[in-house]
Amino acid sequence: MIRAKFLAITAATLAVGLTACSPGGSGQQSAQNNAQPIVQDSAGFSAAPLPSDQSGEAPESSAVQEEKPSGQEDAQPDTSAANNECKARDLQLSFGESDGAAGSVYQPLIFTNSSDRTCVMQGFPGVSYVGGDDGHQIGAPAFRVGKKGDVISLAPGGKASALIKFVTVENYDSGECRLEPAKGLRIYPPHDTASMFIPFDYGQNGCANPNMGDHNQLTVQTVQAGVAQ
Repeated sequence: MIRAKFLAITAATLAVGLTACSPGGSGQQSAQNNAQPIVQDSAGFSAAPLPSDQSGEAPESSAVQEEKPSGQEDAQPDTSAANNECKARDLQLSFGESDGAAGSVYQPLIFTNSSDRTCVMQGFPGVSYVGGDDGHQIGAPAFRVGKKGDVISLAPGGKASALIKFVTVENYDSGECRLEPAKGLRIYPPHDTASMFIPFDYGQNGCANPNMGDHNQLTVQTVQAGVAQ
């Protein structure tokens, strides 16, 4: 009798251990639960929403500018009005005047509140080149430069902007870069998983290679009130 009870307890213990270690058990989330929905931008292109970023804003040190991929979301803005954020449906996009520099061009991306409500913005937009008839992403998204800015309140018709740096990718090694014509930019407003599209009215190339090391084809700064200079 004692031997039978001992064997029964041992078998039960082994069963529990195998269940805990098996794929899909309580120690592992399923791929279905982690799947993200597909959204469409304003041009009708399919686009996966941006992944969440656990780190939030850049470090407080002002000695060195921090660069991060803008293909990652910020933490939620430091405001109790988080539910009043400006979303893609509230905004229109346009480009400001460009300013050339050695091997690059700076140009503000302007967000205009086209809705009938006041909304808020804070942080970095997601920015990437898109091309082809399907609007696929070309290479790596823009890298964040600097710190996350303050909360901006946009009344109807109000404007905010983020300064984008377009590197002249033709200066890169052609074999490494793999030049590809870009039709425009896919834009994710800060903290939004719905994307927007702004076309180029001029010829622009991107690097199809997403692994260019320290060579960032696009960089983006935090959103600021008005039109960035």
